[in-house]
Amino acid sequence: MVRKVWLVFAQALAIGLAGVLIVSWFAPELTRVSPSVVTVMQADTARDGQAAAQASYSGAARKSLPSVVNIYTSKALPARRRPPDEQSLRRFYGGQFEDEQERANSLGSGVIVSTDGYVLTNNHVVEGADEIAVLLAGGRSVAARVVGTDPDTDLAILKLEVKNLQAATFGNSDRIQVGDVVLAIGNPFGVGQTVTMGIVSATGRNRLGINTFENFIQTDAAINPGNSGGALVDAGGNLIGINTAIFSPNGGSLGIGFAIPVSLAKQVMEQIIKTGRVERGWIGVGLQEITPEIASSLNLTVNQGALVSGVVPGGPAAKAGMKAGDVLKAINGKQIIVDVNQAISETTALRPGEAIQTDVLRQGKDLRLSIEVGRRPPTRLPNR
Repeated sequence: MVRKVWLVFAQALAIGLAGVLIVSWFAPELTRVSPSVVTVMQADTARDGQAAAQASYSGAARKSLPSVVNIYTSKALPARRRPPDEQSLRRFYGGQFEDEQERANSLGSGVIVSTDGYVLTNNHVVEGADEIAVLLAGGRSVAARVVGTDPDTDLAILKLEVKNLQAATFGNSDRIQVGDVVLAIGNPFGVGQTVTMGIVSATGRNRLGINTFENFIQTDAAINPGNSGGALVDAGGNLIGINTAIFSPNGGSLGIGFAIPVSLAKQVMEQIIKTGRVERGWIGVGLQEITPEIASSLNLTVNQGALVSGVVPGGPAAKAGMKAGDVLKAINGKQIIVDVNQAISETTALRPGEAIQTDVLRQGKDLRLSIEVGRRPPTRLPNR
């Protein structure tokens, strides 16, 4: 009996081994032992994709890139006189050598502000140019003409004879705050359209000696030569500024760039398109902030107003009886509080020929003077 059981077991074992050999020979993958598997955390592609989209500004870039153009300018330089030895060669060769007419080339950027071809840029980008070419986002080159310029704000308007362009969407530059994300778009160093990202570092920057009228947005988005006239847009791709200048001793970006707020640019643009120039009000006075020392000497109890430091002879204020030493307290009922720039902004916003009421303090007495606003003469900053 035991022998019979053993024979059955031996036969079963032999059959099993034979089966394994046959399977390993004809289907080896069935006999391989899989290595141990490491358990990993699988990403939630739907959720992470949504988070990546929220952290990306590609939508803002796609919206604004077609509205930003590259600007190439050229202007003739004074003819270079050849030295005496070359003059004799010219006579010998029958005058075939003429005085050389050299040309200066420069580059910048601009923003399309209307579908029918108006482009907003900086005045210094096109100043003095006799040839201007605009390269559209699609690669098409178009000739441009200058509609008008405003050196006091360093803005200019160009016109392209092209229709159905994609114009920028204007944002509200008065509502931006320090820390807001912004994108700077332009043509730095002529390498082609480029987008850089940063934040608003400060608002209302002035007294920089860049323009006559300054109210800059400061940003750390990289701005380099060639970015001038380009767009500063918010995280939604809306235009909030025109990139204008950088603070840099060597010409490269150090993270301090300045842009003209679109609220100011829009005012200038509309006047230039309508009349070809910008007209500003002028009353012909020099103004100075009232320091605590000046306030004490004038017996002022409230540090309000701006000190009239000078009056232009024959100007509107002089004709109305305003004198140096007066304190300008209000224009048309709107108080001037400490900041001289506010007073300048108030007067330049007035229409030439308009009659205004000014409240002044003279030797402790309040006076009201009626002034007929004049037209502000053009001004230029030195070394500009």
